[in-house]
Amino acid sequence: MHDYEEELYLFDSAGKEVFMDMLEKQWGEPSVLCLVFDVTSEPSFKSCARWLDRVRAQCHSLQLPGVLVGNKTDLSARRAVEFTTAQEWASNQGLEYCETSAKEMENYEAPFQSLAQAFHRIYQERLEVIQSLA
Repeated sequence: MHDYEEELYLFDSAGKEVFMDMLEKQWGEPSVLCLVFDVTSEPSFKSCARWLDRVRAQCHSLQLPGVLVGNKTDLSARRAVEFTTAQEWASNQGLEYCETSAKEMENYEAPFQSLAQAFHRIYQERLEVIQSLA
């Protein structure tokens, strides 16, 4: 059990291209990233690469930790993106991978826990740098 509590402020872009200019201004410089796609939609999965490129273009840090989330696992009969395909792509991008069903509320905590842990790790590293300068 950890002795800290993290509070995440989320910005949901909903994957809509029409809002791109506004979204990039709202993002600022993110600390962590969560990309969500629909496991029943290959185009949804493929769009993650474009979104990741856009976020990385905004972010000036060398590494942006994050998680790729495959959603709608409750629709297994309509699955178009295999677990291993998504997991491999996420790993190649330096992202964690998990799957969830928001509808069934299955495994919905995992991406948030991963993001909170990554944020805390970044915070600790920055704190150590600041303390070493004092």
